[in-house]
Amino acid sequence: METATFAGGCFWCTEAIFERLKGVESVTSGYTGGDMDNPSYEAVSSGNTGHAEAIQVVFDPTVIPYEKLLEVFWKTHDPTTLNQQGNDVGTQYRSAIFYHSDEQRKQAEASRERAQAEHDDPIVTDIKPFQKFYTAEEYHQKYYDQNPTVGYCQIVIDPKVQKFLKEFSAYVKEEYR
Repeated sequence: METATFAGGCFWCTEAIFERLKGVESVTSGYTGGDMDNPSYEAVSSGNTGHAEAIQVVFDPTVIPYEKLLEVFWKTHDPTTLNQQGNDVGTQYRSAIFYHSDEQRKQAEASRERAQAEHDDPIVTDIKPFQKFYTAEEYHQKYYDQNPTVGYCQIVIDPKVQKFLKEFSAYVKEEYR
């Protein structure tokens, strides 16, 4: 198993997408990229911790390679908006890839170049070495699946998930088809 760490806006959205991929063993919502130890949701939401809402993905690279995770990452959020995804605004919603090895760094940089060809505006996604990940509070874990009737889930997350299911159907776990 390997680990990947991505920040692509609200972690509820990114978690809902990545947990549906074949070869993904687990997805954990949390915080990374900042200076505060053991931050809370409230602290990260203030925008003063330097942390981004992120997900940590444990995956089997023999089933789904890191390169495919990167493709899903680029196509399921807007990497051209600085510190924002839709109505979620602040540094905690920035786009970033936190690599766990030199090979992940190389793949992330190459994938950013390929993704740039699909965007008119410059990609602003940070690619940085992974340092530390703090698991978010329990109520954030599997939020979309546990709260399908909440407005944010219906209006923001569900359209992203539906788009993902169409575009990446060959990589979706059976139980989510």
